[in-house]
Amino acid sequence: MDIHEHQAKAILARFGVPVPRGGVAFTPEQAAHLFRTLGGEVCVVKAQVHSGGRGEAGGVKLCRSDAEVREFASGLLGTTLVTKQTGAAGKRIDRLWIEEASNIARELYLGFVLDRKSERIMIVASGHGGMEIEDLAEEDPESLIRMVIDPAVGLADYQARELAFRLGLSGQQVGQMVTALRACYRAYRDLDAMMVEINPLVVCDDGSIVALDAKMSFDTNALFRREEVASLRDPGQEDPRESFAHDHGLAYVGLDGDIGCIINGAGLAMASMDMIQLAGGAPANFLDIGGGASPERVCQAFRTVLSDPNVSVILVNIFAGINRCDWIANGVIQAYKEVGIEIPVVVRLSGTNVEAGRRIIRDSGLPIIGADTLSEAAHAAVAARPHTIAAE
Repeated sequence: MDIHEHQAKAILARFGVPVPRGGVAFTPEQAAHLFRTLGGEVCVVKAQVHSGGRGEAGGVKLCRSDAEVREFASGLLGTTLVTKQTGAAGKRIDRLWIEEASNIARELYLGFVLDRKSERIMIVASGHGGMEIEDLAEEDPESLIRMVIDPAVGLADYQARELAFRLGLSGQQVGQMVTALRACYRAYRDLDAMMVEINPLVVCDDGSIVALDAKMSFDTNALFRREEVASLRDPGQEDPRESFAHDHGLAYVGLDGDIGCIINGAGLAMASMDMIQLAGGAPANFLDIGGGASPERVCQAFRTVLSDPNVSVILVNIFAGINRCDWIANGVIQAYKEVGIEIPVVVRLSGTNVEAGRRIIRDSGLPIIGADTLSEAAHAAVAARPHTIAAE
């Protein structure tokens, strides 16, 4: 789960990371009021969307009067910001962050991520901030500093000092960097984060270190024990299909194809999507219906898949262990009655109560396409697509 910049800054400030003063505005009038409240001659107005590259896309501006703030805010709020990371659909701007301007002497990059190879938290840092980490890795790979943290020890002071020295800091800046690093590590560890990124982390003219921008993402599977983090979720920034699935307890990831998938088990789902590709089609989603799926849960899975207007065929592929094929079959029939399915549906069942499940499908009288194997199901789904799509 991602959160907004202002939310990430509030969390990091609570752990001890210095951030600029600022406030959130939902209207142009609030934005202008915040400019006056901050009391400076210059402020920065930032669109709050779950994406990087906001500045290049026109979502960030330096303003020198409350009238300028109001005008810029009026032009942003309620519009869609398209960046390199959002894709063509963009993200809707419903809030702004107004903060005091900083006198920047240097920009640094700092990130905490999970390194799956070492199974450790890794710090990635660079003396060149303000760029996307992908651009940094491509354009100046030698500038990236990587440091792995031993979970049994945590971030040691000597590691933090070494990193500060390698970034070219000296004097009191070293102590400030150590404090910021330890604060970021504690926030990452204590809140089940998946990423903490400060870009840029700036050294100001007076020698102070400030987090000028911040991103945090969290392990969705741990949100049940992090209520304060879960409360920061903004469904308006999410794919509406994924938001709908999340609200109904389904594991769903939207893709760009047209064959909707309802499958149990992540491994089988991945294999099914691969088989669809081999058969000449393109999956519209990853959806793991999970174990013990009731007919009601199957019905919700159909609603989720059909919320994508690009879906032209649905492939149901179930290998029942904890699940039962008769439950799935009854769920498919219920979906036809309640949802109103008007596109082809291919069903492949295997495992517990498979004969009962197939009999329910066969006796339903509905135009459901049956399949015995995954390969057969994938080819049937591709063949069942409308001719206009198949021709493409």
